[in-house]
Amino acid sequence: MAIKLAALALLLALFGCVAHTCQAGYGFPYPSSAPRKSTPPAAPTLNYAHYYKTCKGAEKIVRDVVQKEIKRNRGIGAGLIRLFFHDCFVQGCDASVLLDKTPTNESTEKFGLPNIGSLRGFEVIDKIKTKLEAKCKGVVSCADIVAYAGRDATYFLSNKKVYFEMPAGRYDGRISSANETLFNLPPPFADVTVLEAMFAAKGLSLDEMVTLSGAHTVGISHCSSFGDRLPRNASDPMAMNSRFANSVTRKCKSGSSTVDQDFKTPEKLDNQYYKNVLNYEVLFTSDAALESSKTKRLVKQNLIPYVWEAKFKQAMRKMGGIGVKTSANGEIRKNCRLIN
Repeated sequence: MAIKLAALALLLALFGCVAHTCQAGYGFPYPSSAPRKSTPPAAPTLNYAHYYKTCKGAEKIVRDVVQKEIKRNRGIGAGLIRLFFHDCFVQGCDASVLLDKTPTNESTEKFGLPNIGSLRGFEVIDKIKTKLEAKCKGVVSCADIVAYAGRDATYFLSNKKVYFEMPAGRYDGRISSANETLFNLPPPFADVTVLEAMFAAKGLSLDEMVTLSGAHTVGISHCSSFGDRLPRNASDPMAMNSRFANSVTRKCKSGSSTVDQDFKTPEKLDNQYYKNVLNYEVLFTSDAALESSKTKRLVKQNLIPYVWEAKFKQAMRKMGGIGVKTSANGEIRKNCRLIN
């Protein structure tokens, strides 16, 4: 039933975009198909300290590189968290998002409309992989590197307040298609019905959807991604407040194509996002959707000190178990950008 509702909601969103000529950040309206059901999370195949015997110190290598890159540019940290999310929601957490075009596959995930020109952190993953291959060749998967890097970016962007163990043992996938990104990645103009259904398709609850949305407290957004929200529609109960809408409009018209997603604490991973939601100071329709009666209680709950942080750790770990590959249907890549 949830999938059918999602299909209907996506169809309505498509018609709405055509009527208002909105780009939705992807350059095209979202397709009117229901999200595909993912393989259920395969958490039993993962374990903590997975590389303790086969590549001791692997997690430290990842953490050191991530720390260095975030010190250089904190925006990279937000990119690594988003990279983890976009990897797991398409084909599962299997590093399929890292694959480059080849003569036999000219349209991989990173070139899908939700990803092209907006995903960041590929070079960081490459640096980590190079160091790990030098230490223990052919042992650490690219999928685990993406998961570790997302975890470590969370740690450093939260000023070391949000740390958690990330189980590992993922294998790298061999399939990557740009076409699958549109049907699996929640669009920025999604309403709460679509969001709930798309997260449910990955085995994630409504609460976990609200919790993971909190990652929008860091990073930047292209102005085109919320073009459907400007100019402000005063009759829309979820519209930006007038002061915020005017501020964002000025920034987008000033020649800048991007703005901070959280204008209060843009470089810190915290629960400020939920204050912004309640104050009508968020960019995307999918952010404003959390103001709905169905999710408002959860938004308020995440404002309680330490509650969101604890829930975010659990949700990140659970997301890391989506569609995990094994040696039967995956591999340990030598180069994260190419299948072996």
